[in-house]
Order: sequence, then structure tokens, then C-alpha cells
Amino acid sequence: MVANKFVVDLNKPLVCQVGHLGEDYDKWVHQPIMGKEGPRFFHSNILEVFTRTAWWVIPIIWIPIASCFIYSSFRLGLPVPHLPLFVLLGIFVWTLTEYLLHRFLFHVQTKSYWGNTMHYLLHGCHHKHPMDSLRLVFPPAGAALIAYMIWSSVKLVFPPSIAPAVFGGILLGYVMYDCTHYYLHHGQPKSDVPKNLKKYHLNHHYRVQSLGFGITSPLWDKVFGTVPPPSKVDAKRR
Repeated sequence: MVANKFVVDLNKPLVCQVGHLGEDYDKWVHQPIMGKEGPRFFHSNILEVFTRTAWWVIPIIWIPIASCFIYSSFRLGLPVPHLPLFVLLGIFVWTLTEYLLHRFLFHVQTKSYWGNTMHYLLHGCHHKHPMDSLRLVFPPAGAALIAYMIWSSVKLVFPPSIAPAVFGGILLGYVMYDCTHYYLHHGQPKSDVPKNLKKYHLNHHYRVQSLGFGITSPLWDKVFGTVPPPSKVDAKRR
């Protein structure tokens, strides 16, 4: 594969190569490779381990942490009837956070060496190898950094007794997001709702990468006008 006179060797670790693509990186990274076996990222076996995460790691790590935050609100005096309301608020906040991160951070345009490299590690690798099951959910270390920034913001907005419940809801929303994302790539839905959601997301990967940023729901795509137009086949059916 050639871009900007630089040959990308898919048989060698990719992270040190993608930065050299320059302004052609965006085109290259959105030409997906359909194999289920992912590429090697680093020469170092230690670094390589941290790039791979099984989907079940996400609920195992984050559900207990979310539960601790929710329980913390109870200990700080938030009435029990109010707990589920603020947890649900947190889940709703996550749906917007999911959209904003996907649209403005995960799909930022880059062309510098370090910009391309960081984007590939963050999200570009998923678009290049969308069926790589071990690089589909977010590694816990990276998720923890983003979680810390979100928690810092939540503490500024909500009172001390409410903030942990809201943040716990955000974490539960994140777990639903990552597990849903994995299922949309590797699951075989039978009913209409998950079938349509899978079709919606795969459309983002293989047809219109610049639209359709919602994973768990197309809600915010509808709000902000980023719903992709129907394909020719869908348009004919209508």
C-alpha cells in the first residue's frame, strides 16, 4: 500500500509507520482491511499487550467502580429514591459524551507524524481493522484517563452528594457503549432494533465515515444533523 511515496508494510509493526503518511493518512486509514486477525502495533511485546483488550474486561473493571461511586452518593446523604434518577441522568450524559468524543476527537483530521500516530492508536486502528476483536473496546488505561477528566468536570457541576451518582451513571453508560460496540461488529442480531443499529454503525465504517457517530443510539446524530443519507438500495425501497 503506497501513500505519499511511503510504503506501509502491514507485516511490520504499524504504529511507527503511520505517521509518515502525512496528509494521506486519513484516506489510508479509512480503507478498511476485513481480516479478523489484527496487525502488530509495536516491536515490544510488553507494549503490544497493552493494545489488546477482550470485551468482557470492560464490565468486569468498570461496573464495580461505577457501583462504588453510586454507593458513595448514598453514603453522602443522597436519598435512595433520588439515586436512580441521577444515575439515569449520568447515562444520558454519556450518550452525548459518546457522540462528542467520536465526532470531534476520534475523527479529528491529522497530517503530522505525531498527530497521525496518536490518532491511529486512539481510533484509526479500529477503522483500518474494524473486525479486530481485541482492539475494539477501549483499553482500561486509556479509558481511565478520559474518566478522570470527566469526573473532574462532573465534580464542578454537581453538589458533592450528587456528583458520584451521576458519574456512576456515566460509567455504566460507557460499559453499555463499549459492549454494544463489540456486539455491533461481532454479534448476529435477530430482532429489528439491534439489526438496524448494526446496519447504522457498519454504514459509518464502510460507506460514510464522516457521518453517523452514534453507537448506542442515533439520537445525537438526529439532533446535530449528522445522520448519513440513505444508500441507493434503501432509497429505492422507500
